[in-house]
Amino acid sequence: MELRVLRYFLAVAREQTISGAAELLHISQPTLSRQLMDLEDELGKSLFIRGNRKITLTEEGMFLRKRAQEILDLVEKTTAEFSTDDELIGGDIFIGGGETDAMRLLAQIAHDLQKQYPEIRYHLFSGNGDDVIDHLDKGLIDFGVLIDPADITKYDFIRIPAKDTWGVLMRKDSPLASKTQIEASDLTSLPIITSRQTMVNEQMTKWLGHDFDELNIVSTYNLVFNASLLVEQGMGYALCLDKLINTTGDSRLCFRPLFPPLESHLVVVWKKYQVFSKAAEKFISCMKDTFHAQS
Repeated sequence: MELRVLRYFLAVAREQTISGAAELLHISQPTLSRQLMDLEDELGKSLFIRGNRKITLTEEGMFLRKRAQEILDLVEKTTAEFSTDDELIGGDIFIGGGETDAMRLLAQIAHDLQKQYPEIRYHLFSGNGDDVIDHLDKGLIDFGVLIDPADITKYDFIRIPAKDTWGVLMRKDSPLASKTQIEASDLTSLPIITSRQTMVNEQMTKWLGHDFDELNIVSTYNLVFNASLLVEQGMGYALCLDKLINTTGDSRLCFRPLFPPLESHLVVVWKKYQVFSKAAEKFISCMKDTFHAQS
């Protein structure tokens, strides 16, 4: 399986026509069609459903699209790391993280480091803990920011001197908005919007004192901004972390913390025995200095 053919495949998946992809790639339509048929023969699977007007992906084609993009991203990342001047501290640092106010600390570290080494570029990936771990294990990111509880036994890590507070995001005209804290009994009959992250559900089960799935869960999310739109429309109450959604001024929303308090600590993790670029090594050193000073 050649990288060139994977690029051809992704172009067809995006354009949804052989003619459009061939024009974009500057190759002839017969050449492109032959390359795609050879790819299907190599894999032993049909990747496309060829219609009269457009081409769509089969289930196997959708799987390959995800894998092909990951492969090409990793190749590009590796090539960039090797092309960096040995005498110059620069290049790319890839950071993945969920939604947490603690990302401000990493943003400050990145800003301070870039003032010293302006050739460093940062690439951010947003997703929940499961998504971040998946990208980290595949080598698509250098560092992952995880919210405890998380299984970090197979990683090197440094703890962030900050913690997040769990609570409920709701409309200001909600009956519960008059309360200063939300208890487990308040959630029994409410329509709940919650993170789809596995570890979060386990943590919430412990806090509730019963199975989390017994709640009336009407929606799940991986990034809370879109969940806040559902809350604003009156669809339900979102279990989430504080300081992620603006609830001041003209906002129709408010946040109330859980009681007893439910707090999560945070860690930055990276793969054990990983060989880092000089830029990434500087980033680790700067994190350790900054976080130890704040501990």
